[in-house]
Amino acid sequence: MTEACTICAKHRGDGPLKGPLVWTGEHVIVYHRPTDEDGTAVLGHLFIETIRHAPYLDSLTDPEAADVGVSAARLARGLRAELSAEHVFAAVIGTGVPHFHQHLIARHPGTPAEIGWLASHDWPDAPRGTEADLAELCRRLATHLTDPTRY
Repeated sequence: MTEACTICAKHRGDGPLKGPLVWTGEHVIVYHRPTDEDGTAVLGHLFIETIRHAPYLDSLTDPEAADVGVSAARLARGLRAELSAEHVFAAVIGTGVPHFHQHLIARHPGTPAEIGWLASHDWPDAPRGTEADLAELCRRLATHLTDPTRY
């Protein structure tokens, strides 16, 4: 971890970044997007982050990359199962915060075609949840990562 990195600070429980914890593995940690000022969040926006401070995709070790891939696939299946997501978008942008993180964003049933993948949060009919709802969703999603009989 580095002192100046906001994602490393989040892993230490400090800094401006927040969000309910889904799961911690050997090489990755997964969070849900936090609630907005109204106390709710659109359900199904996850961040898969490396525990080790690795700035970019090409900075990952093979074991880290494998854990990111397995986690992303299992969580995508989990989002489809738990939220009936029509699709799960995955994105690694790599320009905002120099600590590897992959976004997984659920596209909810009925989302209009003109709503782009990154604007999913702007759809007023997207399902939203409170902190309690997010905690319950995170608990259910974690089972997709921890139950070896699931896949």
